[in-house]
Parts: sequence; structure tokens; C-alpha cells
Amino acid sequence: MLTIASDIEVLARFGRALADPIRCRLLLALREAPAHPSDLADALGISRTRLSNHLACLRDCGLVIAIPVGRRTRYELADERLGHALDHLRNAVVAVEADKTCPDAETRGCC
Repeated sequence: MLTIASDIEVLARFGRALADPIRCRLLLALREAPAHPSDLADALGISRTRLSNHLACLRDCGLVIAIPVGRRTRYELADERLGHALDHLRNAVVAVEADKTCPDAETRGCC
């Protein structure tokens, strides 16, 4: 029974991370290569403060890690399998129905 609860918690953490478009973009960017926050903020076109909040969320979910490099911090996926999981998940969803979008959570009560 513990395994099921643990599996559910892990999937819920991944779901929370993917629930925000900026966090999705961050995960996809880090899938390509580790990066420093200033570079990520510039690449995503968001403020460093906003980026910091999203990186904190991803760290709390256990999906990214912060590595000190001198006076700077570099971020990367916590495990390379996360990059593969993102690819597989995206491919599976597109393969099922590429033309679907998730209904608005407020009007449909999902997502």
C-alpha cells in the first residue's frame, strides 16, 4: 500500500510542475542543457524574480537541482531520465490526439 501512495505522490509532484507553462518551458530548457538563472530568465523572457519562484517550485518538487559554481548557481534536471520522461509524455499525448487542448479548469473542473 505504501508503494501506491508513494507513486501517487510522485506523479502529483510531476503534475504540479507541469501545470504551469513557465515551469514546462523551464523543464524543457533544462532538458537541453544545464543553465544559470540569468540565462534562463533571458531565454524565457521573464523576470529573474518570477524565474526564481518557479525554480524554487521545481526544486521543492525534486525535479531540478541547484549546483554552486563559484559565485553563481547552475540548475539542471535532478535526473536525466526526467528529460526522457518529458519527451515520452509529449510524444504519447500528441500520438493520442494532437488537436486537443485541456479545457479551462474553472469551467470544466479538470486539469
